[in-house]
Amino acid sequence: MTAHQQDGVPAPEYRWALPSVLLGDAREGGRVRRSTRDWIVDTVMFLLACGLTLLSLTEIQDEPAPLLMIEQVIGALSCAAVWLRRRWPVGLAVVTTLLSSYLELPGGPSVVALFTVAVHRPFRISGPLALFSLLTLAPYVWLRPQNDLDRGWTAALGVTIALTVFAWGIVVRARRQVIWSLRQQAEVAAEEARRSERERIAREMHDVLAHRISMLSLHAGALEFRPDAPTEEIARAAGAIRNNAHLALQDLREVIGVLRAARPGEQGEEAEPVPERPQPTLADLPKLAEECRQAGMDVRLTLGVGDAPEGLGRNLYRIVQEALTNARKHAGGAPVAVTVAGRRDKGVSVEVRNPLRARHGLRIPGAGAGLIGLTERAELAGGRLEHGATPEGEFLVRAWLPWPVKTTREDA
Repeated sequence: MTAHQQDGVPAPEYRWALPSVLLGDAREGGRVRRSTRDWIVDTVMFLLACGLTLLSLTEIQDEPAPLLMIEQVIGALSCAAVWLRRRWPVGLAVVTTLLSSYLELPGGPSVVALFTVAVHRPFRISGPLALFSLLTLAPYVWLRPQNDLDRGWTAALGVTIALTVFAWGIVVRARRQVIWSLRQQAEVAAEEARRSERERIAREMHDVLAHRISMLSLHAGALEFRPDAPTEEIARAAGAIRNNAHLALQDLREVIGVLRAARPGEQGEEAEPVPERPQPTLADLPKLAEECRQAGMDVRLTLGVGDAPEGLGRNLYRIVQEALTNARKHAGGAPVAVTVAGRRDKGVSVEVRNPLRARHGLRIPGAGAGLIGLTERAELAGGRLEHGATPEGEFLVRAWLPWPVKTTREDA
C-alpha cells in the first residue's frame, strides 16, 4: 500500500478513473475541475444527447417550416449546452425541461440534465425537479398532434424514461457518497494512527531521555557540590557524564531517524519500512539497577519473575526506569527498593519505594509528567498504577499489569 492510499487518497495510477468530486478537486460551492473520467463521461453524455436528438428528427418532418427551424436551432443549442451541465446543472435542467414541454428536439438534453441533477444535487433539489419534469409531460402530450392511443403510449414512455433516469442518478449519487464516506473514515483513521505514533514516540523519548538527562544532572551536581572530591571520583563522574551524553544523543538520533524514514518518498513513492529500534525487556532490569548504582544510588532489586512476554517486560522496564528517575530527581541519595513479582495466571506487580526525605539537598527539577505517562502506559496495557506517600514515610509507585494470554511477538 502506497503512502497516498494510506492517507485516503487514491494512487496516481487510478486517479484518471475517478470523478473529480472523489479526488478532492471539487470545492464546496466552487468550480469543479474535470478529471480524465469526467471528460470521457461528458463526451458520452454529449453524444447521447445528440443521438436522442437525431432520433427525434423523424417526429418533426411534417411540422411547418418556421417551427421546424425553431426545433433545429433549439435542439442544437440544447445539445451544445450539455457541456455546461457540471457548472449549472439545475439551470440547464429547468430550461431544457421547459423547452421539451412542447418542442421535440430538446428532449434528449433534458434527460441528460435530469440525470446530472440527480447525481450532483441532494434529493431536496433533484426530487422537485423530477416532479417538474413529469408535470411538463402533460402539455407535451396534449399539445402535440396525435391520437388518444398515441398520447397514452407517449405519456407512459415519458414517465418511464424520467423515473428510470432519475433513479439511476440517485443510485450513482448514493454510491459516490458511500465511497466519499469510506475515504473520510480512512483519512480519520490515518490521522489517528499518526497521532498515536507521535504519542508513542514522545513517550519513548521521555522515558529514555529523562533517564539519561537525570543521570547527567546527578553527576554534574555531585561535581558542583564536591569540588574537592578525589581525582578518581571526578574522573569517574566525568566519564559517566560523557557516556550518558553520548547515549542520549544516540537515542535522539535514532528517534529522529525513524521520523525521517517514516516520511513518504518523493513523487508518491512508498516509504521504506523502518524496523522498530530494540526495546528493553525485563531481563535488562539488573543492568538498569547496576547503572544507577554506578551513579551513586542505593538500589536494591528483587526480581521474582523469570521470562516474560516482550510487551509486558518492556512496560515493566519503563515503569521501573521512570520511578528510579523520579527517585533521583526528588530523593537523591535515599535508598530505593524495587520489587517485581508475579506469574502467568495472576499478572505481574512492581513496587518502587524510597524514603520521602533525602540525605542531601541536591534536587533535580521535573515537570511531573512522568508518572502521568506511566499511568497511561499501564492503563493501555490493561493494568493499573498508583503512586503517593505511605503512612511509613515512603513514596511508593505500585503497578499491576496482566500477563497476556498469547505471548507471540505480534501480541507482545
